[in-house]
Amino acid sequence: MSEATSYEARTIETEPFQQVAKLFGGSRVLHRRLNSQLDAHDLLLDGLPAAALSYFVENLVMLKGAGSLEKAIGMSIRTLQRHRDAPEKPLSQEHSGRTWKFAEILAKASTLFGSQEEAEQWLVRPAMGLDQRCPIDLLTTPSGVKLVEDFLVRLEYGVYA
Repeated sequence: MSEATSYEARTIETEPFQQVAKLFGGSRVLHRRLNSQLDAHDLLLDGLPAAALSYFVENLVMLKGAGSLEKAIGMSIRTLQRHRDAPEKPLSQEHSGRTWKFAEILAKASTLFGSQEEAEQWLVRPAMGLDQRCPIDLLTTPSGVKLVEDFLVRLEYGVYA
């Protein structure tokens, strides 16, 4: 593999992690740079910093007050407020994982639909390919997450059924 091809492969491999990390405020808020899935795994094991969750929620365009957001990340509004009040305290592994997964889906949808605003709108609208369910409502379970991820892949490749 040539040096240019190797660099290109590394860039393609790291891009999704960097896009998700950007939703959390990047290395400034996360206190580390993510270059691989293992880096993301280690971050989630340690727990996302609460400041990253606050940054993520504050930069949502349309989902700020939506009750579905709390279901998707598995936290009540009160828990979100507690995390906002203690920005250095890490989230639990469960909350970190769910929040990360939601950000991954939002990043993928943003790329597919052209903007974060369009992606957020898509998340809260009933989708024909999901039996008229809103994608964000399916993010409460691992099987629902898989359905949404599979649907995004089908949309990406133009397979709607």
